[in-house]
Amino acid sequence: MLTIRSTATGRILPDWVPPEAKRYLEHTESGTSMRALARASGCHASTVMRQVRKIEVRREDPLVDAALRQLGAVGGRAEGHTMQEGAGVTMCKGDSGETLDDATLRREAEKVLRMLCWPGTILAVARDMDKAVVVSGDATGAAGRKLVVDAPVAQAMALKEWIACGEPGRVSRYAITAAGRTALREMTQVGDATAAGFAEAPIRFEPRERIVPPPDRRAYVAETPVLALARRRDKAGEPFLTAAQYQASERLREDFEIASLAPGGEPDVSAMTRGTWAVGSVRGRPGEAADRMALALAELGPGLGDMAIRCCCRLEGLETAERSLGWSARSGKIVLRIALDRLARHYASEKGQLRGLIG
Repeated sequence: MLTIRSTATGRILPDWVPPEAKRYLEHTESGTSMRALARASGCHASTVMRQVRKIEVRREDPLVDAALRQLGAVGGRAEGHTMQEGAGVTMCKGDSGETLDDATLRREAEKVLRMLCWPGTILAVARDMDKAVVVSGDATGAAGRKLVVDAPVAQAMALKEWIACGEPGRVSRYAITAAGRTALREMTQVGDATAAGFAEAPIRFEPRERIVPPPDRRAYVAETPVLALARRRDKAGEPFLTAAQYQASERLREDFEIASLAPGGEPDVSAMTRGTWAVGSVRGRPGEAADRMALALAELGPGLGDMAIRCCCRLEGLETAERSLGWSARSGKIVLRIALDRLARHYASEKGQLRGLIG
């Protein structure tokens, strides 16, 4: 379903609009009293009043204000009209012409929220522009564009409180919120369950020999062990990992993913850590990635290299890696930080020839 009808006045609104925003529009656009909205919703009038005041305060956010203005124009249309008609109403269709229903919003928002989980990544929105941009800063402080987002998608994400504006201005900067991380985990879990065979509609079981295993989602997880460690802070309140250390882990992970595309799958990482990898033994882009990875792991050596492979590339948790390597508890994060620090210095010594590989 694309839209739902309000129980109070029959206004038509997209089904992804939060209930408090619907009541706000009913009150401000249609003039419905708070008591009438409370009766229709089965709650107290004071609850509706708090919701209306909260939304009114949130209109200081440029994306939230734009979303409510567009929804106010869309919601007042007659039922027999298509929702994309009328000048200036861009809330229901993006540039691709695809209707912004709940499924479309979740599909587009998932890509944005995944990127916003990375440290230093924000969603930038310029005033009076119909596009938003996901940008991230590298170890040198330079910004790089990661993804272009249609304004309707960004407006819907702000209205649902998945992103919040930390620096309003001519160019507003948005970061992911706790609600956005929760929504991303739900989206990821639904995708994993569907891939494993748990669909909403009943399906016929196929013979065992025809079952295809779900695709490897390793490169698309919502949060990696290194990212979780980067959010921690030490006793002095400083981030446990620097931006350069985190970027080094992502660069090693990218080379590992590309090298695994070669015939034979995952490269021989033990030979890489021992420094016995035969450079040039694999052709093409996977071979180039494997050679870069071999140079980095040879710099780390056994121990540090093993920890980097397990946590950065294979995405094993710290406790799992500690048990596999036979180390004491809570020692893995220190070893991993040492490995990432040496890895960051190795990439920095390459005089820029390996910069810009991430994304």
